[in-house]
Amino acid sequence: MKAEAKIKLFLVDDDAVFLKLLAIEFLQHADFDVETYATGELCIENLSNEPDVIILDYLLDGVVKDALNGIETLDKIKAYNPGIPVIMLSAQDKIEVAVNCMHHRAFDYIVKSETAFMRLQKTITTIFRYKKMEKELKWYMERM
Repeated sequence: MKAEAKIKLFLVDDDAVFLKLLAIEFLQHADFDVETYATGELCIENLSNEPDVIILDYLLDGVVKDALNGIETLDKIKAYNPGIPVIMLSAQDKIEVAVNCMHHRAFDYIVKSETAFMRLQKTITTIFRYKKMEKELKWYMERM
């Protein structure tokens, strides 16, 4: 029996400590292959690695002064492949920030907190449920 492929996860955050902690959390789960990036530009340069999900920080200006912010990066990801689910992650607990991310086609918006990792896991599970339902619906529609 063939083993399930690992979920390729891109983590993009300019906070090196948070990025490392998040990567460690996901790497403890055998079903994740994690790539980390400190800027949106680095993430975009590596989209050919075909991530299944991207977790993207909202601000992204801590490493490079004039770096792309999270929304600009999100727009470039969606221009490259609109099917890549992107979860926005931020310390900003403002409804207008969350709404802005959703207008730019983020899959979800999660506030950095003690429950962020658990919420990220649940959101990734939801993403793959949707993908499975889409495949089943497509299969069904092809047979009608």
